[in-house]
Amino acid sequence: MPSPTFEVASVKLSQPTTPGTPVFFGPARGGPGTPDPGQITWTNATLKGMLMIAHDVKQYQINGPGWLDTERYDVVAKVLDGATKEQVNLMWQSLLAERFSLKLHHEPKEFQVEQLVVGKNGAKLKETTLDPALTLEPGPPKFDKNRKLAGPGFVTTIMANGQAHSAAKAQPLSRLTAALGNVLHSPVIDKTGLTGKYDFSIDFKMDLRALGPPPGGPGPGAVAGDNAPDPGPDLAAAVEQQLGLKLVPAKAKLDVLVIDKAGKVPTDN
Repeated sequence: MPSPTFEVASVKLSQPTTPGTPVFFGPARGGPGTPDPGQITWTNATLKGMLMIAHDVKQYQINGPGWLDTERYDVVAKVLDGATKEQVNLMWQSLLAERFSLKLHHEPKEFQVEQLVVGKNGAKLKETTLDPALTLEPGPPKFDKNRKLAGPGFVTTIMANGQAHSAAKAQPLSRLTAALGNVLHSPVIDKTGLTGKYDFSIDFKMDLRALGPPPGGPGPGAVAGDNAPDPGPDLAAAVEQQLGLKLVPAKAKLDVLVIDKAGKVPTDN
């Protein structure tokens, strides 16, 4: 039986960014369970990001060429009425195989991981006051007049000295573990037992050398020079101090996608 496919899909190379101009890098908006179930829109998506959605894996579970993280694409896909999230994942797999001539295989691999647990004094997360059924709306995150998140979302701002601020609204712990894994370049597994949706923020310092130069140069909020504020605690310390959670080292065997073949330029729509 053939895999389900999107009704219509457009995949194009993203336009180059203008230095100093803020850029929205996702995540994908729309699809099943959102206010726009019939269309998925994703600007400046990476092929690695699309693979993560298609196969429900994290970035560290994908082994392939470096450009999977750097080449950017704009995607608009029409979803069949009544499609489930699992069916949409299969649609992504079909789309990537067709437009990027993608070939891959699976391999098990043992990872050094971090388990996220509740600290000895209890979690400091705040249950959201928003309707827990709310999901991300299409387009960039929305902010109020004080530049605070006005709806569900997770946003991280990184300054030129490595100071980072993450703010979340109405998000499950899976969103936090994904963000922690992206910064730590290591799997983070939720062992908290917390199943709600939460509002929280965290300030920490990052090693900017691991990120490489930002697309188009630093944004308008970047801070540099001798007067830049101290970037604060490292991520593990910030998680414990500010969220009441703790990262504990462990080992686990996870499935890895090995990319055998992929084209940088998608085929015609």
